[in-house]
Amino acid sequence: MDGDMAGKSDITADFKQLKVQKLSREGSLSLHVADQLEALIVNGGIGVGEKLPTENGLCEAFGVSRTVIREAITHLKSLGLVETRRGVGTTVLRSTSVEAMPAKRISPTTVEDILHVLELRLNLEPAAAALAAERHDDEDRRILQDKHRAFIEARAAKSQAREEDYEFHYAIAAATKNPFFKVFYEQLSQSVIPRAKLMSIEINTAATDKYLARVEEEHTYILEAILARDPQAAREMMYQHLHRARTMYAKYQEA
Repeated sequence: MDGDMAGKSDITADFKQLKVQKLSREGSLSLHVADQLEALIVNGGIGVGEKLPTENGLCEAFGVSRTVIREAITHLKSLGLVETRRGVGTTVLRSTSVEAMPAKRISPTTVEDILHVLELRLNLEPAAAALAAERHDDEDRRILQDKHRAFIEARAAKSQAREEDYEFHYAIAAATKNPFFKVFYEQLSQSVIPRAKLMSIEINTAATDKYLARVEEEHTYILEAILARDPQAAREMMYQHLHRARTMYAKYQEA
């Protein structure tokens, strides 16, 4: 045990020498953390095979909450830069990003539709998540957990999990107790889920599981924040979830 603690202390001490910047800006703190960590990895400040400090060490170094650190690590995992294993910690896998993309290519019209819907969702759903954190009752809690479990099971069954994805977000809208959030989801139906717009020939089946694993993890953090009645964290987690999707799908316009 003493040896393990000493090892962790050494990692944290070495990390502090890299002079990361404490954050004071409001909003999108996790992206600021992720950007600094990504730069350190890409530039060799943290080498391949090395471990990142513990969550507590990163919280202290950046001056942010565990929620922010978790979301930043999720972003790095989505880029294929690190992996996290229980009992081991977070280890750097490579120094160049390899993002899991859900499709090989997407038609320009479809990409435009997806980006328009995500833009709309970015302006509504973070607020919905915050309200759900404040207002959900026991029945909402049960439904949210059930829908999240259904998504996990669908992914395990190698499904695209489109319906389960939709129903998770719809449950959040219902938990706001504002009927107009539900109306928004009911009107657009599963078309709010970008994968629902993809043709089968466009789907990159080899990357789908990794892509959906990232979605599952993001859903987990959103759910945890809502159930903890932490509206600020719920808003941040939802914003990052949708912002990352919009940034990724925007890359298809560059192809």
